[in-house]
Amino acid sequence: MGANVDLLQHRVRHLKVTRDAPLRAVWVEFNYDGRPCFTSELLEDVWAVQRTIRQAVISGYQQGQTDRLLFQVLASTDSRAFSLGGDLSYFIQLIEAGDREGLRNYAKTCIEIQYATATHYDTPFTTIALVEGEALGGGFEAALSANLLIAEPQARFGFPEISFGMFPGMGALSLLARRVTPGTARKLIMDQRIYTAEELYELGVVDILAPKGKGRKATADYMRRHIGLVSGLQGFQAAVDRVYPVKYDELTDVIDLWVEAAMQVNDRNKRLMEYFSRAQADRSTVSDEQSGADEYKSGYK
Repeated sequence: MGANVDLLQHRVRHLKVTRDAPLRAVWVEFNYDGRPCFTSELLEDVWAVQRTIRQAVISGYQQGQTDRLLFQVLASTDSRAFSLGGDLSYFIQLIEAGDREGLRNYAKTCIEIQYATATHYDTPFTTIALVEGEALGGGFEAALSANLLIAEPQARFGFPEISFGMFPGMGALSLLARRVTPGTARKLIMDQRIYTAEELYELGVVDILAPKGKGRKATADYMRRHIGLVSGLQGFQAAVDRVYPVKYDELTDVIDLWVEAAMQVNDRNKRLMEYFSRAQADRSTVSDEQSGADEYKSGYK
């Protein structure tokens, strides 16, 4: 597995992939060279890495390898931004071209990634998300898809999509419903608020609240503690899957609704999407984006 990951590292531009042999883990970190969002190129890299990891995980389990991989950590090399979400500039291009299929293909890739993460490659394994900075829109969805969500106190989370006439359609509702009540899930999606990691920890969305600057240590400590408890950890995760399953058909049905909502976005909301897109390019913080967006919207009332 170590050789496979090293070889793959030469073929992906937008990720840093690291094998942590003592912890029997692989770290997959977004390595942005521009906007900290999910471009098509970044999604292709994530999907390629996931396929390699999945093959190694399943092979190690089937062969009974004593050093098989047990954990995957999704993080970012930029401590300011886990991910600011979908590629809004690309969305605008597709919407203006009336390209429903292009929108659906983008969304389909996203849910393939989310589903693989949420179902931990359909094998005894644990996926972890570590959020040190901003997780917006699709970035929040990516963090939610992990079996365990660890965040530092300065991390911020939110779904701004309603602000510009859309909604988070790549798993947000399905994934939140595994962690909180339906009413709370609706509120988190619809109220256009930016939430702190501490607020989401109190709600049960964030599993572990790490001290500032200690998220990576907290993640490593968690894995170290559970290597010897893996049968219980994986058994519990199997129980969660049985009681609160992630349904692939549900995810695909929702992206069809998302595509139709995108095609109905009016010119005013497209201008607001452009505002958020520029903020992504400037690597602004989510809270700055939201306050600026509120001011921007007020000018069009």
